[in-house]
Amino acid sequence: MAENKFSDEETLARCVPMGRLQSVIGGKWKILILWYVSFYKVQRFGELLRRLDGITQSTLTKQLRELENDGFLHREVYSEIPPKVEYSLTALGESFIPVLQTMMEWSEKCLCPDYRNPYTTKPDTSPRAADHQA
Repeated sequence: MAENKFSDEETLARCVPMGRLQSVIGGKWKILILWYVSFYKVQRFGELLRRLDGITQSTLTKQLRELENDGFLHREVYSEIPPKVEYSLTALGESFIPVLQTMMEWSEKCLCPDYRNPYTTKPDTSPRAADHQA
């Protein structure tokens, strides 16, 4: 498990399961990385870099390595030029998808009630919607 301020023994003793989870997904970008990899099934480094507006290459590399070391991501390296690396979820990462979905639903309901989720929402093509768009 990646070492961080949430992984010391005293912190973990407060609530071991939540402390472990915090130590694994506690990075600023890790939830979004897991979300994109779960949604698209496979993501290349450059794709994630473009999706995660504001992340640096070094931070993305570090967070991907930590998620890989913690067993959430699989890294597949292809021996081509230019180098090609793809990331996908492991079985452990796949088991985390329901948690990600619940977090997304809660955030849509409580934090972003006007947000139209492009990952689950289909465009409204009803006649009533057409009247509002005109």
